[in-house]
Amino acid sequence: MKLSSININKESFLQGDSVVWMILLALCMISVVEVYSASSRMTYASAHYWGPVVEHTTYIVAGLFITWLVHKMPCKSFKALSVLGLMISFILLFAVLFMGRINGAARWMRIFGITIQPSEFAKLTLVGTVAWLLATFRDKETGGASKLAFKWVAGLTAASCLLIVGENFSTAGIIFIVMLIMTWYAQAPKKWLWAVIVPIVMAGSIGYCTLKFVPEETAEKISEMPMLHRFSTWSNRIKSGSDLPESPKDYNIHDNVQVTHARIAVATCNVVGKGPGQSIQRDFLPHAYSDFIYAIIIEEGGIAGGVLVMFMYLLLLYRAMRIAEKCKNRFPAYLVMGLSLMLVVQAMVNMAVSVGAMPVTGQPLPLVSKGGTSTFITCTYIGMILSVSYTAKQNNPIIESTTTSNNE
Repeated sequence: MKLSSININKESFLQGDSVVWMILLALCMISVVEVYSASSRMTYASAHYWGPVVEHTTYIVAGLFITWLVHKMPCKSFKALSVLGLMISFILLFAVLFMGRINGAARWMRIFGITIQPSEFAKLTLVGTVAWLLATFRDKETGGASKLAFKWVAGLTAASCLLIVGENFSTAGIIFIVMLIMTWYAQAPKKWLWAVIVPIVMAGSIGYCTLKFVPEETAEKISEMPMLHRFSTWSNRIKSGSDLPESPKDYNIHDNVQVTHARIAVATCNVVGKGPGQSIQRDFLPHAYSDFIYAIIIEEGGIAGGVLVMFMYLLLLYRAMRIAEKCKNRFPAYLVMGLSLMLVVQAMVNMAVSVGAMPVTGQPLPLVSKGGTSTFITCTYIGMILSVSYTAKQNNPIIESTTTSNNE
């Protein structure tokens, strides 16, 4: 992609949906404040008071620049970039299985000294590729997605999930859910969708029961298999969420420290919370700045703060739906829906884990949790959504008098 192909509008420095811009900036500001508060353990370990928040702020600023750069690109360019990117992501997903492990899972790899998470790149490029397939291959009789499109989407989704599921089950699940919703949104025949949903639900039910009731000794033996080395971890997470003592006095606060202190943070928040920077559980909660940052947001901002953050993600999804309605062509409509769903579903999973409604998954809160790769990829999502929103606005005569656009 040449820089000369970037479409810079001299009339406006920031293009696209203003509400999406406000959500982006609001979540970034919340992120800086909460990461500063939640990174106390990192501060103690590094003996550098400002180090963690300065690093994270740098990522945020770089991410905002990525958003600005991407939102100036014509959305038709995302087709070729997504297909090319997906091929690269498959190579990276395969390579990461044989490279170093962090926290017992092969999810990260270093390229030229930079740590990246290939699954994040795969999610982004898969959404773009699937949007192109669903928009291009249509059934002439029904007007919906054709059988060929459905087969390609099913194959690419299965390949991605199989490469990811062994090391990151939750990410594979999110990908499957989003691809299923995108296919439904593209009006694929319901019989094909049910042909996928029913076997997956049955397999999932069997897998859940197996993880819940399998003896610990058996789980350890199964974990010795290379492809199922995290079986014991999954089993423990399922059991720890349901095997609670009848009396709170019998609860061992030292077991499953993450879940325990996250629940304490939520339980002691009150309506208005303790106030910014006043969290207590941040000093005891591992990874408070990433996987469990929503628990810290609730502890400091109270129920009101937690609801506000959730509302922002739901508002983002609503604005994406409105943008999709204004698109004259299918590709940008499917693209914006897929991107917003990927962000919002991941956010809801993170929130559910933080409040104890789901087993621990390790999903960061988009735009809020501390991170490098996830921040850059999420900002790319927002940039693409803004690019589509600007194009849709230009193509809608009710909003803009001009009808000239690059919407493809």
